[in-house]
Amino acid sequence: MPTAKVRSPGRAAAAPTRELILDTAERLFAAHGVDGVAVRDLAREMGITASSLYNHFPGKQALYQAVLERGLGPILEAVATAWADGVRPDRVQATLAALTSHLVRHPHLAGLLQRALLEDSPTVRTLIETWVASLYREGVAVVRAAARDAGWEADEVPHLAVALFGMIFAYFTDAPALRRVLGWEDDARALAVQRRFLEKAVIRLLGPRPRPVVRKR
Repeated sequence: MPTAKVRSPGRAAAAPTRELILDTAERLFAAHGVDGVAVRDLAREMGITASSLYNHFPGKQALYQAVLERGLGPILEAVATAWADGVRPDRVQATLAALTSHLVRHPHLAGLLQRALLEDSPTVRTLIETWVASLYREGVAVVRAAARDAGWEADEVPHLAVALFGMIFAYFTDAPALRRVLGWEDDARALAVQRRFLEKAVIRLLGPRPRPVVRKR
């Protein structure tokens, strides 16, 4: 993740890019929640004034909304098109590669989403629930298409969709603790194992069940 440029004595701070602002906001919102971060905190983190930040975003709510759109928009798109032509290993691999690569590029997104779901602020709830409802709706639609052939009952499909969503996001939410507690140091290797696990899990959960062989008498 880009490092914020800090003001040097006698030298004006470089103007932050939109991506740098969103990266910084994503990290601070994930760590402290929306109510725990003021515009001046974001500006201070980048070595600029609050008025300079307002040149990019009219307020904190607009900035938070932009963070959600950048972070969750590509995930919604990937989910909406996932396995449209069946739960084939190559399609599962491509979808999970896209999702995990996006979460690697935005390492604080999973934590931000987890915290957002627990926020008490009505404004935050309205914003996040719109995204979550869309993700849930698309996820259930994708899972439902394969669930019947995989042996799942109709009322189990929503729970299956939520479980799959949790498996994908939980690794990124828990990664810092896993590094500390379990000593995971090779992030690239751990991520490769996680992707392989997810591919197998999805195929085993949603792949068509073999039909029982009827023996001729």
